[in-house]
Amino acid sequence: MSAQPLRAGTPVSLAPRPAPAARPRLRVVRAPQQARTRVPFVFLCMAILGAALLSALLLNTSMAGGAFERSSLTSRLGRLQQDQLDLVAQLDARSAPASLAQAARGIGMVPANGTGWLRLSDGSVQGAPAPAAAG
Repeated sequence: MSAQPLRAGTPVSLAPRPAPAARPRLRVVRAPQQARTRVPFVFLCMAILGAALLSALLLNTSMAGGAFERSSLTSRLGRLQQDQLDLVAQLDARSAPASLAQAARGIGMVPANGTGWLRLSDGSVQGAPAPAAAG
């Protein structure tokens, strides 16, 4: 038994002790042949980052070109609108009654003495037309 003395009042068991449980057999496990490397993952991340930066650069360049073209077209549109306004002003000036009378005198026309109208239903002349005097 054991080398410890028994104390009074401690019950003593005379039953045999159970045998200790069998220990599992341990074996040595070898390390994997090749350890995993992070190099492909790092290259993949760098490639994705490079592609994103390149696409952002191309998009920015394309947008800058579009903005330049838009600015050029806006400037051209402004010049064309100004030209249109100038032509409308010239047309208004030339269609004014005083300008028309001066242009008519310039090509040899003279003012009429009276006006007349022709009624198409019966072919009669209305009003008091008179021939113009030679100028």
